[in-house]
Formats: sequence, structure tokens, C-alpha cells
Amino acid sequence: MNTIGVLGGRWRATVSEAGTIEPWGSGDETSLEWFIAADDRWHVPSQEAAVRQRRLDGAPVFETRLRVPSGDAVHRVWCVADGGGFTVIEVENESTLPFAVAFSRSDVLSVRPATDVPIEGITLPPGSVVFPVGHQSTIRIALAHTPGSSRLPDVLASAAQVARGWAGIFDRAGRIEIPEDAVLADIARLRGELALNGPVDPGEDPVAFLLDVGQLVRLGERADPWVPDVADAIAAVARRGQAWDVAAALDAAATLLAAADETRAVRDVARMRSSAAAVLPASAPTALGDARTLAWYEQRLARATGAGETDLMSGGIPAAWLGANFEAHGLPVGPSSTVSFAVRWHGERPAILWEVEGAPVRLSAAAIAPDWSSTEPRGEALWPAPPGAAPPYRDPCSGADVSFN
Repeated sequence: MNTIGVLGGRWRATVSEAGTIEPWGSGDETSLEWFIAADDRWHVPSQEAAVRQRRLDGAPVFETRLRVPSGDAVHRVWCVADGGGFTVIEVENESTLPFAVAFSRSDVLSVRPATDVPIEGITLPPGSVVFPVGHQSTIRIALAHTPGSSRLPDVLASAAQVARGWAGIFDRAGRIEIPEDAVLADIARLRGELALNGPVDPGEDPVAFLLDVGQLVRLGERADPWVPDVADAIAAVARRGQAWDVAAALDAAATLLAAADETRAVRDVARMRSSAAAVLPASAPTALGDARTLAWYEQRLARATGAGETDLMSGGIPAAWLGANFEAHGLPVGPSSTVSFAVRWHGERPAILWEVEGAPVRLSAAAIAPDWSSTEPRGEALWPAPPGAAPPYRDPCSGADVSFN
């Protein structure tokens, strides 16, 4: 789902693959479509094949590109909290010719008036408005989230600024930098959708619910309002068989309960957790839902395997990461513990630098360095060369090993 909205606000909408904005709820709001009158004809994005869409840095900021003669019409949409909340829509002309853009609602706000030129060549929805857009120029409009807003604020955050703001929110739950851009974008997408949509129904999937609310608290939500629902979900999860996602859900519950100062409940969860199996799947379980996918992405980097025990890089270092620096910051590895670590390469051998905050834990890396472990809160170590790592390049003149990282 492509959800847009503002944290703390109630207005939500879905952005279709063609850029149509579809508000939620049963109110009077209708969808907001867009249409382009280019040099050749009218283009209807929902009916065009040459439409491409992406999220900016995985955030709920959407850019939809429509091919027109000699370039693209670029439609961007994002939400800001200013003035009770606005959905901002921007259409940029990245072609060499002027065009016009039509919007299917008359209540859009703009700093410049719509054109009164008669519309020909297309039947637009009643109330549609049209704006001319010159070569290499941009038109910006907005939808107000609250009734009564009749003016577009003079200054609004840009799409790039809003995307950066969301990145800061996502990083509260743990900043991850790995050589897989698609995975990083997916982590951001999953966190953004969760922040806007909330957790799954605990009655339908208590494991996913615990994973979701644990992530929400790490993203900045208060823990204590979730405690009653978490207690019921824990009781349901405790009857499940041993599985990696059950262990991850109980860990998420313990972190939330610790944040809510529920010390006794944390101890109770620890007793349940000690009997839960912790075998991580070899690949992301995307078919099992967003909560488990997000948990898997994090747990292959750092995961609690028992009371005070944490395994780094479960499953080893992926082949695509060999020789590439990567790091993770603030990942939970206990009710009140987080770990941050970075891997840097010395030839074919990875060097680990780590720091643990909160209660002490024992770090290990069974799949990479079975003879290594540490209870130090911070330090560094050189791990053995993993299978498939390239040997260092040896300078033919000096005979010295050369690293290109």
C-alpha cells in the first residue's frame, strides 16, 4: 500500500501507481486525479503505459513520471503538518515544450489562479481545474486536511525535505547502512507504512502485532498505552510452537514493556523467551507479511539468542556484501540493550567495531567467527576471511597488500 499522511493527524490517503490520490474514510472527499494536455494530445496517467513511480528514499513521498513528447511530466505528492495538514501536489515540466495539467477537484489550493481557457479534446470530471506549466517550470497545489483552509501557506517543506524528515524518524528504530539499496528502501517503506497505518489486529496475528508495536515504540510512540493489548498478545503467542518469529515477537514485547517500566512483566517474558527456538530463515519471509519481513531484515544483522546473548550476522556475510563496508546502529538486543557495529575490510578479512548501550550482553558471530565472543561494551576485532572473500591485491613493486575499501 502507498499511504500518505502526517504523524499525529488522522487524514490518510492512498496514492495509486498512476499518482491518483484516494482519501480514506466515508467523507465527502473524492479522489484527486491529474491529466496532462501535451503538444500531441491529452494524457491520462491511469491509462498510460509510460508511467513510472518511485518513493523518495523509501519515505511516503511519491514521484510519478508520465512520458510526454520530448520529456516527462513529473508528479510528486507528500504531506506536511503546517496549518492543520496539507497534501502537497507538485507537477514539474521536464520537457522542452509547455503543457497544461488538469486536476479533478475544484477545492485545490494554489498560489496562482487556474486558467479560464475552454478545455477541449477531453471530458474531464465536473469541477476540474487547469493550470499552464511552462517548459522547465513547476506548478504546486495542495489539499487541506481540515475544513476551512482557504489559502496555501507561503512556505511549505519540499518533497526532498519531507523525505529527509521521515529518514530521521526511521533512524530512531535503528539506522542501517548496507550495500543493498533495494533492501534499505524496503525497510524505510515498511517503517513508513507501519507508522501511518498502525499495527495489525492482535486477534488476527498476535505475533505480527507484537513485532509491529515494538517497532512503533522504537520509532517514538509511547509504550504504556500498548501494555494491555501487548499482555493479551503475549498470552496468545505463548501458546505457539517454537519458531524464530515467536522469539522475535517476545523480544519486541520485552523491549516495549521495559520502556513502560513493567519490570515484572519483562521477567515473565524472559522465562517464556528462553524456550523459544531461534532459527532464522535463510531469506526474508515476504510471504508472511510486513512485520516478519522487517524483523528478518534487522535480525540477520543482530539478534538475541538467549538471556544476555547476541549473535551478529546470523547466516554469515551475504555474498553481495563481501568487500563492502556496512554498519548498523541502535538495534535492540535485549529489553534495555542496543548494539551498534560497523564492518570494515582489511584485505579479505572483516574487522568489527562495536558498541553496546544498556545492560551488558555477550556478542558472538557463530557463522563468521565461531571462536570469537566479547562481553566488553565496546571494542574491535578482526574476524577470519569469509568464504568467497577476494584475497588482497599485492602491489608488484612494494610487495604490500593493498585494500581498495
